Amino acid sequence: MRYRGRTASAVSVLVGLLVGVVVVSAGIGPVHIGPVTVAKVFANALAVPAGVRMEATALVAPWHAVEWYAPFGYDVDPLYSTIVLQVRLPRIAAGASVGFALAAAGTVMQGLFRNPMADPSIIGVSSGASVGAVAAIVAPFALPFGLGLRASAFVGALVAAVVVYAIATEGGRTPVATLLLAGVAVQTFLGSVTSYLILRSGDSIEEVTYWLMGHLDASRIEEALITGGITFVLVAVLYLYAEDLNALLLGETDARSVGVEVEWTKRILLAASSIITGAAVAISGVIGFVGLIVPHALRLIVGPDHRILLPTSALAGASFLVAADTLARSGPAELPVGIVTAAVGAPFFLYLLRKREVSEL
Repeated sequence: MRYRGRTASAVSVLVGLLVGVVVVSAGIGPVHIGPVTVAKVFANALAVPAGVRMEATALVAPWHAVEWYAPFGYDVDPLYSTIVLQVRLPRIAAGASVGFALAAAGTVMQGLFRNPMADPSIIGVSSGASVGAVAAIVAPFALPFGLGLRASAFVGALVAAVVVYAIATEGGRTPVATLLLAGVAVQTFLGSVTSYLILRSGDSIEEVTYWLMGHLDASRIEEALITGGITFVLVAVLYLYAEDLNALLLGETDARSVGVEVEWTKRILLAASSIITGAAVAISGVIGFVGLIVPHALRLIVGPDHRILLPTSALAGASFLVAADTLARSGPAELPVGIVTAAVGAPFFLYLLRKREVSEL
């Protein structure tokens, strides 16, 4: 039971950190807004159900409508409320959702493959999303059902993951080594497809390059909420398998000896990780650093137990990507957030690495 207390303490600290990062980030921009004012804006936006009323209409039968009560009524300039809630919050919410998803998926991939170099792209998800997104930009007329950019990226990610899994599975078993090699081969093939599409992109090459670098500037609150909802539910499912993931670190034979349904567990972990990675990449483009390094950094701090590592990595990934995107949009010229995550995160990770022994990775 000791891990529950450690998990609760670590999660509480990281939730507080995420709230602080969000409040500070929402105040930074061409119009500076103080953290206290931002907090008041968020408080004013809170509402709780206060009852149900019957409403009659001329066309349909009377229906029940929920009445909402806003408990706070701070005096805030309406311009500040508009900037925080309608301009900056969608981007911040998208950054938090994507960071949460990529860090959680990276944690699971590194545990499942027992490989410190594993990240969410190892089974071809990011490469598949790249092909789908670039195709939607370069040749949208060739896509079935009129798929848009984000839908194409999501479908491409899932198709790539299914293909890798099908190639690596034989007789109901999916050896991790075969899965890894199949993922590398499919990534290489999809990389060549993406390169060919880039060569044929013509005037669209700037849009294609920008998407491949990863960005959050076109985020909408609806997309962020959908991605965040999907991610939260699936990370909760992954957490149920945290003890099995710990057992898999010892090897599949040892995991079976302690009662783990190895093949079923691998299917669940791969499916959930692929879906949340595909959903994240679909709205942000390829941001490769978060899922690789954030789990390492948290492993150095909280240890290898996935019952603690999974939720803390996800929350740290959310804070990290929101902070990185704030830096990306705060300079003289806005940068793709993927550049900032690597430039800022790598030195911080090296600092942590020097503080601990490499053997603890």
